[in-house]
Amino acid sequence: MKRHFEMMAAYNRWANGLLYEAAAGLSAEEYARDVGAFFKSMVGTLNHILVADRIWMKRFTGKGGAPARLDAILHPALPSLKQAREAEDERVVDWIAGLDEKALQGRFTYMTVVNPRTISQRLAPALTHFFNHQTHHRGQAHMILSVLGKEPPSLDMIYFHRTPEGREFS
Repeated sequence: MKRHFEMMAAYNRWANGLLYEAAAGLSAEEYARDVGAFFKSMVGTLNHILVADRIWMKRFTGKGGAPARLDAILHPALPSLKQAREAEDERVVDWIAGLDEKALQGRFTYMTVVNPRTISQRLAPALTHFFNHQTHHRGQAHMILSVLGKEPPSLDMIYFHRTPEGREFS
């Protein structure tokens, strides 16, 4: 199971890199344009992914900042957001590398952001959600690029498996 989550962490880092590279081709107006996505724009969507990752990593590790709002804009400008994204991706990769099978089968307890309450659950299913959540919102960012007339990158995991980093998981 650990190897699976190591693959997911590496895939997320790779996919986020491609998405941010594509977003760098947007004008400031396009980057901020409300195109009707759940978090409205590219800036809103990319910030939400980082916000949610920080919330989950705080839950998982007990460390780091956790924004109080799911729609928080931590970094309005893409360069600083990209830098924060890369640091968070490395944090995730490193944390997953330090887990063992026993930890993955264990439980953890946290407080929800929306409608605050205490939840206790197994780590492995929560990690599956964590990685699936990123994929879900990267799909929305992909759609934003399409709506803006830009060529979105191919983010399929099968393409990741064909890269030097991804081949180790094939």
